[in-house]
Amino acid sequence: MGIFKKDWQIKTSGKGTYEITSAVSNALQICGFSNGMVSVFVQHTSCSLVLMENADPNARSDLEGFMEDLVPEDNPNFIHTYEGPDDMPSHIKMALTRSSENIPFSQGHLQLGTWQGIFLWEHRVAPHTRKLIFTFLGE
Repeated sequence: MGIFKKDWQIKTSGKGTYEITSAVSNALQICGFSNGMVSVFVQHTSCSLVLMENADPNARSDLEGFMEDLVPEDNPNFIHTYEGPDDMPSHIKMALTRSSENIPFSQGHLQLGTWQGIFLWEHRVAPHTRKLIFTFLGE
């Protein structure tokens, strides 16, 4: 068993889901492991990770719209608004989703389902550079 770590960044253009499946797959090819598990971790508290449908973008739009309705930016009870009206809502959205995903791989390929993709979900309105860590445990 070995461990391989890859730091990676993505620039977002604001709210939305950004597919990162190919970045994780490319790192798997670089590490050279055939079988094991990869942990994908995002180092921020205002974006998250999600496994989601990657064939029809409407599925992601529906998810994003649902979350906007669930955690609106105009909630008068939010106190933590130092960085603007999307500040606290983005932290809540991250807490309701995930900051890491674990995906098995076999024969050098991620074992995702037919329509699954790995997405960074940006919850902030402004563009950001997001830092992620891919940690592979395998052989």
